[in-house]
Amino acid sequence: VQLQASGGGLVQAGGSLRLSCVASARTFSNNAVGWFRQAPGKEREFVATIAWRGSTTDYADSVKGRFTISRDNVAVYLQMHSLKPEDTAVYYCAVGLKSYSGRAARDYRYWGQGTQVTVSS
Repeated sequence: VQLQASGGGLVQAGGSLRLSCVASARTFSNNAVGWFRQAPGKEREFVATIAWRGSTTDYADSVKGRFTISRDNVAVYLQMHSLKPEDTAVYYCAVGLKSYSGRAARDYRYWGQGTQVTVSS
């Protein structure tokens, strides 16, 4: 299973980025997909998740109202607006164990390689 995350980069505070996570339709079929991030020296943390049908989403409080997760058959997207320096991290997408997998990393089984997001002040 291969997940390809892309779209990261360097952006000024207040800017926007759109991350993509691409995999085969079979990989995403019937499974939730989540985004997590890990900043240097910090634990990996939950960012957002979307259910298989896209009907249910959940966001970390720190990104709610600024980030939007969406999906189609072969990709999951994370649209990020009003970026802050504290959003700087490597962002990972992951395929959940179930059609909705919640916030815990242990509930995700396949992980992409990560894409770096750097927000300058």
